[in-house]
Amino acid sequence: MAGENSGQADQPVPENYEDLLDDYSHFAPPAADEVLQGTVLSITGKDVIIDFGYKSEGIAPIEEFQGPNGEVNLRPGDAVDVMIEHGGHAEGYVLLSHTRAARLRIWDNLDKAYQEELIISGRVQGRVKGGLAVDVGIRAFMPGSQADPRPTHNIDALIGQDIPVKIIKLNRRRGNVVVSRKMAIEDDTKTRKTVTLEHLEEGAVVTGVVKNLTEYGAFIDLGGIDGLLHVTDMSYGRIAHPSELLHVGQELSVKILKFERSKERVSLGVKQLEPDPWESVVERYSVDSRVIGRVVNVTDYGAFVELEAGVEGLIHISEMTWSRRMKHPSKVVRPGDRVEAVVLEVHPKERRISLGLKQLEPNPWSTIDSRYSVGSVVEGRVRNMTDFGAFVEIEEGIDGLVHVSDLSWTKRIKHPSEALKKGQIVQAVILNIDSASHRLSLGIKQLQPDAWESYFQQHQVGDVVHGRVCRLAGFGAFVELAEGVEGLCHFSETPGYSGKRAPETPPLTVGQELDFKIIKMSEAEKKIGLSLKAAAHDAEKDRLEDYQRQAHAATSTIEEVMSLKDRSPE
Repeated sequence: MAGENSGQADQPVPENYEDLLDDYSHFAPPAADEVLQGTVLSITGKDVIIDFGYKSEGIAPIEEFQGPNGEVNLRPGDAVDVMIEHGGHAEGYVLLSHTRAARLRIWDNLDKAYQEELIISGRVQGRVKGGLAVDVGIRAFMPGSQADPRPTHNIDALIGQDIPVKIIKLNRRRGNVVVSRKMAIEDDTKTRKTVTLEHLEEGAVVTGVVKNLTEYGAFIDLGGIDGLLHVTDMSYGRIAHPSELLHVGQELSVKILKFERSKERVSLGVKQLEPDPWESVVERYSVDSRVIGRVVNVTDYGAFVELEAGVEGLIHISEMTWSRRMKHPSKVVRPGDRVEAVVLEVHPKERRISLGLKQLEPNPWSTIDSRYSVGSVVEGRVRNMTDFGAFVEIEEGIDGLVHVSDLSWTKRIKHPSEALKKGQIVQAVILNIDSASHRLSLGIKQLQPDAWESYFQQHQVGDVVHGRVCRLAGFGAFVELAEGVEGLCHFSETPGYSGKRAPETPPLTVGQELDFKIIKMSEAEKKIGLSLKAAAHDAEKDRLEDYQRQAHAATSTIEEVMSLKDRSPE
């Protein structure tokens, strides 16, 4: 008894009952449909020898371990899941099934994923009625409406891809599994969004992926939340469309410019990661320096020239040529042209640089005083006409103005088009030169003598002149004395004037040709006063004097005849 007890005392005593069960569990036969984990002992041409415990070895067909292309990615020592094929032995080995074990394990995993709402991976196999077939270990069905969070018309694009899915329906007995990529993406987006929102702050630099491009910018996925990268914040240079710099799926670093947490609205920038070129623009582009750039835009008022990425200068239309006749900048430059220009002004705060093209050539106005003089006659082409005069180009870049009052001595011209035509070659006299203001005054009437001046030289007060009434006014009649010369005969200087301011019946009519006496002359004011009454009085006086002379002559003749008669003999 003592010996027996002594013998038992030599045996190791398990610490607890669970250890005792574990120690002897391999003697108990496996339960039905129990998945066992075995170890690969060897691989033959047809079978795989597996140690699955229970003091025995099993054998499984090698076909159950072959991949889609027939390859067997298995080596001795690998762990594999198997199940016993009850009632079967082969050459002393227990028949095992890896396929049944794998399928059972898959269902267990799927059931766990379904119960715990886990996201699993599946490969899209192909198109089926109403959706897609997805391999999640077994063949599952994904409805077309569950393919993407956004409506899509091309679910075939997912075929052959590995996608995340959630199980939304599972029937193990019938072997049916329904999955959703839409729910998996939404859950993943929600999770990433929560994490992202916790770390977002203005001024931070983060990494995102280009999700979508529009005309005005790009939407960047920051991790469950989208930020807008406006086209103006992509580069300091000129960009017509975001696709010039970005493409969908591209990963890039961005700076958070503004973050409205309540609205979950994020504004992003890329150019802000680099120094602003305008901050040091004065150091690189000094006034009067020459620069070379590319014309990027042409407008009605000038052309924009890109000097470097993010820095553009404007060549105003007035700074393109010394000539004033240019109608549009496109006559000088076109988009894409490389041009040389002179820096005129630099304003970093306004982000503005003024450039000039004409400054590359000598200014013709700087030497005009030495090449022309007041009073000299020049020839040019009429380039433009306005209400107040006509501009005549006498050389490239030099235009002179002929004022409407300097077109004719004699004609009353209201618009230069009455005397000139655009493009006409004319001669003119230089009246004034203002080189500082780039102004040149010309006259055409000065090519001919002044009709008034000539008239005043040939006539004086008291002369009786012949004229034609050309128009009437309330106080008198204007009389044309010579071409371009008029005099005024007040109604008070007409015979029979009653003293009324405006007679009911004017004593003169337009077209009458009469003699008038000059009673007043003012060369400075170009005024001539006429009197019809005085001319008539002088005419009457002349007739009376003529009559008296004739009568005196007749009397003298009679007296002479009588004297001769008295002296003759009877």
